[in-house]
Parts: sequence; C-alpha cells; structure tokens
Amino acid sequence: MYTRILVPIDGSAHAQHALRIACQLLDSNDATLHLLHVPESLMYAATLVWGLGAVNAEASNAEREKLGNELLEQAAKSAKEHGAQHVEKQLINGDPVRVILATAEECGADAIVMGSRGLSDLGGVVIGSVSHKVSHLAKCHVITASQ
Repeated sequence: MYTRILVPIDGSAHAQHALRIACQLLDSNDATLHLLHVPESLMYAATLVWGLGAVNAEASNAEREKLGNELLEQAAKSAKEHGAQHVEKQLINGDPVRVILATAEECGADAIVMGSRGLSDLGGVVIGSVSHKVSHLAKCHVITASQ
C-alpha cells in the first residue's frame, strides 16, 4: 500500500482504469492521490471519458487547458467516489514523460499508477509509449494499468 500516488490523467479509458486501481492502493485515510494532466497536441480528434466530449486536433492551448482542468475535476470527483480522501490536482504543460517524472519527485510519490495506453498512443507505437519510458526512468514504483 502507498501513501502518495501520482496518477497521470489524459482522459483515456486506460487512465480512468488506472485511477480506480490507484484508489484501491492508497494506504490510509491520510494518503494523498496526486492527479496530473499534461495537455498534448493530438494528431486527430480524441474523445475524452467522463463525458467531456471530443478534443479537436486544432484546439488552442487555452482550449486544451480548459478541458484539462475539467478533466481533472471529474477525475477528482471519481477518485473521491472510489474512496480517496485527499486529492491534489495539477495541470502542467511540457513533455509528458519529463513532467510526470518531475512531478513524482516533487510530490514524493511512492508510486505512479498510469494507463498503459493513452489518447496520443498512436505516436507511441513508433517512438515508445509514455508509460514505457516512465517505467524505465522513475525512481519509484510504476504500475501500468490496461483494460
């Protein structure tokens, strides 16, 4: 069991599943779940879970950040429904792998629980997935969740 878990949220079904697993792995009522969203430019329109609709491939940074904040709010609500008592949310722009690793260190994460595939995973087939890179570089446990 863990007291500080980081869950990168991108709106994919895999991320939603990872969130449920992370809630089950929280050690106590004092444990903190850290939710992180890294807005990304997508090559195609993608549908987000939690009823937020589709992200247009031509969406501006401001639009992606607005949707990202809504996504974090929905994820926090879902986490609380699954038993998380303390939830913190962050939206940080940048390279997803670097941002996830830096955030895990900053919050002192015992573990990162993330989906094995995300919304932008089409490119990951060619250059390596975010979850694969994070699992090799993180200084804490990394648990990847697939549906």
